[in-house]
Amino acid sequence: MNVFLTSKEGLTNEEIIGALEDSLEGKELKNVLILPPDYTRYHSNAGFITNQYYHMLTKAGVHVDIMPALGTHVAMTDEELEKMYGDIPHETFLVHNWRTDVEKIGVVPAAFLSEVSESLWNEDIDVEVNKHVLDPKYDLILSVGQVVPHEVVGMSNHAKNLFVGAGGSRMINASHMLGAIYGLERMMGKDQTPVRKLYDYAFEHFLSELPIVFALTVTTAPGGNIHTHGLFISPGRECFNEAVKLAQEMNVDFVEKPFKKCVVYLDPVEFKSTWLGNKAIYRTRMAMADDGELIILAPGVDKFGEDGDIDKLIRKYGYVGRINILNQFNDETNQDLRDNMSAAAHLIHGSSDDRFHITYAVKNISEEEIRGVGYDSASYEEMCKTYDPEKLTYGYNEVNGEEVFFVPNPALGLWIDKNRFEE
Repeated sequence: MNVFLTSKEGLTNEEIIGALEDSLEGKELKNVLILPPDYTRYHSNAGFITNQYYHMLTKAGVHVDIMPALGTHVAMTDEELEKMYGDIPHETFLVHNWRTDVEKIGVVPAAFLSEVSESLWNEDIDVEVNKHVLDPKYDLILSVGQVVPHEVVGMSNHAKNLFVGAGGSRMINASHMLGAIYGLERMMGKDQTPVRKLYDYAFEHFLSELPIVFALTVTTAPGGNIHTHGLFISPGRECFNEAVKLAQEMNVDFVEKPFKKCVVYLDPVEFKSTWLGNKAIYRTRMAMADDGELIILAPGVDKFGEDGDIDKLIRKYGYVGRINILNQFNDETNQDLRDNMSAAAHLIHGSSDDRFHITYAVKNISEEEIRGVGYDSASYEEMCKTYDPEKLTYGYNEVNGEEVFFVPNPALGLWIDKNRFEE
């Protein structure tokens, strides 16, 4: 049963609960696996939805397992589990390990990938997914998440939640590199990108027989308060098609002129690494003026990578531009980078290619370390004296006679210079 609800003002909890109940109507279930996003997607409202599904199902005598779609992120802490998912017992949660817990289920052929990528990618890509997704005991797999502009695929979620969130190293690495080679500015905010076609192919050929139902949200979070503008529940792709249309309307901001100076604030609860925090760069770069300045206020960022190996690669190679990273990647002596394509892709995405300036203002990494990976650096406390995130409001502000565009959370939007986009 397809259940689609929308509201420009935001759906009420009662409306959301009713939709979830409708989506389960008539199903005879014994075991259910829920795949929600992790804490980095807190504002998706997937936490509330997962909590409600859990209680509805267990009340009906169904056994429920929940495996957050971590991708390459670190496992959630007990505090994060409680804040995002509420009163669900912690023993309900499984932890996805993208390196060890996956099984290969197929191959996307090079000929198909060459066709969809304009011949930029000419290798097979293995399809891997967490072993729990393949467990035949599950009568229903609920893939819960948010559709929002995304730097790797164009618009996030749907099959990406399975092949990246619950996927293995080959798919994660290769799909990220495919997106980087094709160009994130050609894809962000769009549906039919080469990476999306990769995920669609993998789903249609290797997972379409599984009892997977998607529950997709479109949200905004003014002032940190989650507004769920759309909830789209169905098997197949129809839910994603509808969610994309609404997300393009709610989460893409076409600005009339490029930003000469943009200040982005990263909530310390949500952003603890540049791996995550660089959404400040991805989501604003299409609105940045040539030679403009992007200032990232990042009080919680205390590392570069989400795990130790990735952190070392970022420190070693740095955010030095697309051409430089591709040259280093193609150098056979840099086997560590060649073995971690998602890291190489991340380094490409996180560079401005010298088109605009990026300054990270942090508390917990030295300014020398920040400069060592290719960014300008500034003291968080000193920068906040001029650009106080408590006083700035979303959009244009005047600071010391200068026009500054302020973004309080980059994860929920995409900003594009209207004139550059039309050209």
